[in-house]
Amino acid sequence: MSRLNELRMIARVAQMYHVENQRQADIAKHLRISQATISRMLKRAQEEEIVRTTVVAPSGTYADLEAALRDKYDLSEAIVVECSEDRDGAIMARIGEAAAHFVEATLQPGEIIGVSSWSETILKMVDNIHPMKSGKAKFVVQTLGGMGDPTVQIHANQLTTRLARLTGAEAFLLSAPGVAQSREAKLVLSGDAYVRETMDLFEKVTLAIVGIGAIEPSSMLARSGNVFSTRELAAVKEAGGVGDVSLRFFDIDGNPVKTPLDERVIGMTLAELARIDRVIALAGGQSKTRAIQGALKAGIIDLLVTDKFTAGRLVSDVHDQIQSE
Repeated sequence: MSRLNELRMIARVAQMYHVENQRQADIAKHLRISQATISRMLKRAQEEEIVRTTVVAPSGTYADLEAALRDKYDLSEAIVVECSEDRDGAIMARIGEAAAHFVEATLQPGEIIGVSSWSETILKMVDNIHPMKSGKAKFVVQTLGGMGDPTVQIHANQLTTRLARLTGAEAFLLSAPGVAQSREAKLVLSGDAYVRETMDLFEKVTLAIVGIGAIEPSSMLARSGNVFSTRELAAVKEAGGVGDVSLRFFDIDGNPVKTPLDERVIGMTLAELARIDRVIALAGGQSKTRAIQGALKAGIIDLLVTDKFTAGRLVSDVHDQIQSE
């Protein structure tokens, strides 16, 4: 009987605190009990399941899919966005909006941001970031060569410089093509003082924002000229490649696909990316599902922002069986 009386008192304290919204100090004064005892009773209310916590996901959010992605791919976080149709344009816009909010909310003072600038989805993210009243980031570093067709290059450069301006940071552009004509040309270009200055910052990046590409390049990357030939990409496929991050290829299990093409890319490597504290990937769509799966298995991504259709495919056992065939 004494236990029942004890639980009755605990339930009353819980009611006053959680339902009547009274402060602990006021409850203590009302019941003539110390505030420390009130605090212990509230904790006990949870242990006895007198108080149970229920999180109701708002409409348009996908907590179960996010949890499944975190569990399956060992992600620190996953963001799954609402999207009315499984179409690239709509998907990129929604992913960009969600990523912008997350970056704004979690950016740390003095952050050094690395950004892969040949990404339409990242461009959508930058379009949705609000200017920060007090500068938070220190540098925004371009992690893949930004020179290419002038009509497209302006987007890549603006992406980096705009992100720097919005976050109160200093921009470091990688003033070289993403793909050099040869290994020797890469060595010459990488020796430029300004290029070297930017590349030396790679090891200091604390937050990397990347896109994930299928073997077939995105329209923005293709227009830039920073791509390999059809024959070269066919060789990557034959070697098991399913996708890339900043033109560094990997297979469906996340293993790097090493080819001579690697020696022509001017930008961050997968090994350098893996050492960064936080890596946020923005990607979605039917055509990129295999590439996203490979990138997640590579262990280089900490947080994925994707759409509900792609998330469903990524967590589906049926999808895995198809990919292994």
